[in-house]
Amino acid sequence: MFHRNLLQFSRLVNVHNPQVCSLAAAFVRRYSFNQNAQLLWLRQQRHEPCENALCFPTRLLHLSALVTSQSGNDSKANVQNAAPQLLSKLFPQTAVETAEAEKVQEQKRKEEEESKKEKESSWKRMKLGFIIFGASVTAFSIYTVFIFGAPDRDPEGNVIEDEFSQLPTFQQYFKRLWKSMTYYQKMIQEPSREKLLPDPLKYPYIQPPYTLVLEMKDVLVHPDWTYQTGWRFKKRPGIDKFLESLARHFEIVIFTADQGMTVFPILDALDPHGYIMYRLVRDATHFVDGHHVKNLDNLNRDLNRVIVVDWDPNSTKLHPENTLNIPRWTGNDDDTTLFDLMAFLLTIANSEVDDVREVMTHYKQFPNPLMQFRENQRRLAEQMAEKEQEEKHRTKPAIQKWKPSFLGSGR
Repeated sequence: MFHRNLLQFSRLVNVHNPQVCSLAAAFVRRYSFNQNAQLLWLRQQRHEPCENALCFPTRLLHLSALVTSQSGNDSKANVQNAAPQLLSKLFPQTAVETAEAEKVQEQKRKEEEESKKEKESSWKRMKLGFIIFGASVTAFSIYTVFIFGAPDRDPEGNVIEDEFSQLPTFQQYFKRLWKSMTYYQKMIQEPSREKLLPDPLKYPYIQPPYTLVLEMKDVLVHPDWTYQTGWRFKKRPGIDKFLESLARHFEIVIFTADQGMTVFPILDALDPHGYIMYRLVRDATHFVDGHHVKNLDNLNRDLNRVIVVDWDPNSTKLHPENTLNIPRWTGNDDDTTLFDLMAFLLTIANSEVDDVREVMTHYKQFPNPLMQFRENQRRLAEQMAEKEQEEKHRTKPAIQKWKPSFLGSGR
């Protein structure tokens, strides 16, 4: 069937029809029958002589070249449009492939046009966004300079002169703006007040001789979460006895970096008897190198008699000589740290130590100060027991001194 169509096509070539000749050339280039036809077409393009002058593909190419060179621009456009239609009539098996190729090309062209339009639209939106953002930043900057750089006014609306009033207007506004920015920075980084605690009590009121500063989280309580209860704070074993025993000798202060809205309800439930005298939260800390640090200089107390108990060394790095670092409590029920800490602090109070920093410095050299204190207590108890045994077994003298008695006899 294919050869028969090819024969008809060769007869049409004898007719000098530009459409038919161009169709023949296109057919040979696109649907080469074998390698010889391809080689012949390449030689024709290079103007090389064909070995077989009667070769059908060569005749087609030659005729198409002659006709194409004589036709104008209009005939080229007509030939290109009519070639696929005539090719599909002569060779029906190529019609499907040609139609699919045209659809693919058309779809690809539409996609490219849509992509180009989308890119142009995105770029326009981006430029508009940059313009709006720049205008907003400029307006906000001007508003900030005007609000924070304006001079203060009294209730009657009169301008209050300050140290910048004699400068040019532009410098006045920017100087006041810079002062306001440093003020708010200072408010964030430094405590909200110079004296965190009021002055010590005077006679006839009783002021405890020592001040005990405690961290709340993971020292007294531990946050715990379960499916049944959700988030809750668990009391450390022995905390009630701990607070009750130390309240007689220590001014107990809670100093934590948590927010007051979280701390105050917990302390209300933890200390119903009011053993904790003062509560200090995040606004009383210094913000240094990304840490909320407890600065004891603002505590308004004699640092010779201030003891800080915490598990985080970074929170007390300004006064390590006053700090007793204990292990962080993870919520285990068999913990006895508070009992050991209570014994340690009561020993200091009963011994009436003048400068607690010497004791803290001594125990800071041990990995676990409370364990070392317990070991020292054990050794002291053993030494005292040995002394008592020695006194009990001490022998009496064989000859006692004679003493006269009321009856005249003596021993």
